[in-house]
Amino acid sequence: MNDRAAPGLPATVLALVRTILFQIAFLGGSLLLVPLALVGGLVVPGLLLYNGPKLWAGWFRLCSRWITGVRLNVDGTIPAGPHLFAIKHESAYEAIMTLWLFERPAVVMKAELRNIPIWGMAAARHGAIFVDRAGSSGMLRTMMKAAASASAAARPVVIFPEGTRVAPGTMPPLAAGFAGLYKILKLDVVPIALDTGTVWPKGFVKYPGTVHLRVGDAIPAGLPRADVETRVHAAINALNNPERAA
Repeated sequence: MNDRAAPGLPATVLALVRTILFQIAFLGGSLLLVPLALVGGLVVPGLLLYNGPKLWAGWFRLCSRWITGVRLNVDGTIPAGPHLFAIKHESAYEAIMTLWLFERPAVVMKAELRNIPIWGMAAARHGAIFVDRAGSSGMLRTMMKAAASASAAARPVVIFPEGTRVAPGTMPPLAAGFAGLYKILKLDVVPIALDTGTVWPKGFVKYPGTVHLRVGDAIPAGLPRADVETRVHAAINALNNPERAA
């Protein structure tokens, strides 16, 4: 777990300044890179799918590392090929970094993000799987169809199984959509956790520190719903706090 102590006033002011500089650099770069990726994907088929999102996420990685001072330490190996990746979700950091960490991922994300000008269109063309939080049966069917298409194209499917960002140290139950994806995709599940909530909190200011990404052992396909939900819930929370798990 990322036990960053509460910063004093000088450290908070410095973090605020660095966050403002990060926002200027990252958003400024995004205004160039996202439209470029979208137009490039229209001109050269496959460009948006393969290169555009990774370039944008790479810019985010550089800005977060060298401006805000957030380092990423990866413990374990993320397997290649089609898997269902279940990620503990504490901040927006990992939502963007999925595009850097995985090859051509189909990421399950909230439907509101599709309304972001230009970015939402680019994400849709990249194959993002948009879902509404109401959890309607129609939404679930749409999610399953999109995920099945991604899996058939040998793309990894990435989901935040708790359904939304959670506070550090909390362990809410998994949202309903995870079990449905697991059943229809028939893929092994790889649990992953990042302890981002203290360095990249929901508020505006971001703080320097090290994010630990931990990759767990794959959980096989074909388990009963109760079993897979129990194992995934236990895995992402144990990875998120290995000291407590020990």
